[in-house]
Amino acid sequence: MAESCSWCGTEAIYVNYHDTEWGVPEYDSRALWEKLILDGFQAGLSWITILKKRDAFRDGFDQFDPNKVAEYGEKEIARLLQDKGIVRHRGKIEATIGNARAWQEIDAKEGFDQFLWRYMDGKPLQTNFKTEREVPPSTPLSTQISKDLKKAGFKFCGPTIVYAFMEAVGMVNDHITTCPRHKAVQRL
Repeated sequence: MAESCSWCGTEAIYVNYHDTEWGVPEYDSRALWEKLILDGFQAGLSWITILKKRDAFRDGFDQFDPNKVAEYGEKEIARLLQDKGIVRHRGKIEATIGNARAWQEIDAKEGFDQFLWRYMDGKPLQTNFKTEREVPPSTPLSTQISKDLKKAGFKFCGPTIVYAFMEAVGMVNDHITTCPRHKAVQRL
């Protein structure tokens, strides 16, 4: 019998995320930005916490429209700091606004999707880990992308956050080989 990735446990929202989203290649610039922002908010927390708050985050941050978020000021920061549906961390909220501005610059130059996927030559890296213990928390590539994002003005995008992001958006297929999603994602 095939063994799925165990990190998602048995909670329906988490299993659904694993079975339908995690590892599926994402090429939309706005969606990539949203996921990177959410991974930044996860720093110090569990992904299930962020996943359960994702709809509130979307409502609070104008559906993660970076062009709208880039215009946020103190009024929006104050509103978000009062929003019990999200993680109320001033540094992460302010970083999101700055990251929206950095996204605008990258997207105008070359497309945020192109900026990220060029590291992969447009194709996901296929790994063949048999156990979750083999999966690294970061890689030299996630370290390089992190450095380049920071150079472009991004915050809350260290190598571990970037690697989790790469897994989530399908830049790397880290479903373990016994997981039914491994081959399904590989075919994408």
